[in-house]
Amino acid sequence: MDYDFSNKVVLITGASAGIGESTALLFAKLGAKLSLVGRNEAHLRAVAAECEKQKGVKPLAIVADLGTDEGVQKTAKETLEHFKRLDVLVNNAAVGARTTLLHETDMKIFDDVFTINVRGVYLLTKLLAPALIETKGNIINVSSVSATMVALGTLPYGMAKAALDHFTRLVSLELASKGVRVNAVSPGMTVSSFVKRLTGSTDEEYQAWLAATSKYIPMGEPCVGDDIAKMIVHVASEHSRLVTGTIVEVDGGMRFGNFSNAFSKQAK
Repeated sequence: MDYDFSNKVVLITGASAGIGESTALLFAKLGAKLSLVGRNEAHLRAVAAECEKQKGVKPLAIVADLGTDEGVQKTAKETLEHFKRLDVLVNNAAVGARTTLLHETDMKIFDDVFTINVRGVYLLTKLLAPALIETKGNIINVSSVSATMVALGTLPYGMAKAALDHFTRLVSLELASKGVRVNAVSPGMTVSSFVKRLTGSTDEEYQAWLAATSKYIPMGEPCVGDDIAKMIVHVASEHSRLVTGTIVEVDGGMRFGNFSNAFSKQAK
């Protein structure tokens, strides 16, 4: 199955590491013109440089905090001013949180999670929807199986991802008549610095934790960033031209296993 994104403009948020980085590199290999957004300037520019090596197409790197309206507005404005169009929006930027029980939760954590994971996605999509309608483009929201799995210590994050899933379905209905598809890709446990930070582990401890928790995943191993990137590309491509309003899980069957108990004890 061939994928070609030559002359397509793809905006990826949270592109400086993890799933966002893997997704940026894969789209670059497929010829896309990239707008990459992240908060860590050094990491973002390093990813942009690697993307340019793939096909010689220099990405636009935007340093912005999508937890602020100013950062979201800057992202939309600079992308459209630079490329004059948009074909694919990948809403990947997110923050995680390892929390205590409901009655002990710090509301700042709740606010931070919802500001970036929900409000930022809502506003950026709102600002870029007209451009996507013009190109009959599509939107991929990066969700999480935490939206449907119940595990202690994940309340704000799980709620935010559940909201993102519902946002996906509703916006897909709003934009279907305009020719714009809206879907979500929902990763399970994915090897990344994002998860490592939430566990608070050293490198050795994190590797040991991955090995121990993999037994709770029916297919026996966690995802890597490229697993998620390949699904994002597939859903964004013409091979999925009638797929909309869908939440696609990439999790090795994790949602069917007994992973939530281990997750409650060890991670986010």
